[in-house]
Amino acid sequence: MSQPKIKKLSQKEMILQHLKEGKGITSLDALRKFGCFRLSDRIFVLRKEGNDITTNYITKGGKTFAEYILEENKQGEF
Repeated sequence: MSQPKIKKLSQKEMILQHLKEGKGITSLDALRKFGCFRLSDRIFVLRKEGNDITTNYITKGGKTFAEYILEENKQGEF
């Protein structure tokens, strides 16, 4: 009997799922969790598909980097 095929999620799908869980993501997070070296491109494509993703710039230890957040998760926050 053959095993049912389980669809492997693409990096873009995994990143969108992560964002929909209310979590922000940075380039380092994407590399560690999903093996994604080009997070900004995945975010660009997700935005073109209609997802409202905000970029927050964070500075730590003299380094500035981007964190992306899906805006639908911020509804109701003030």
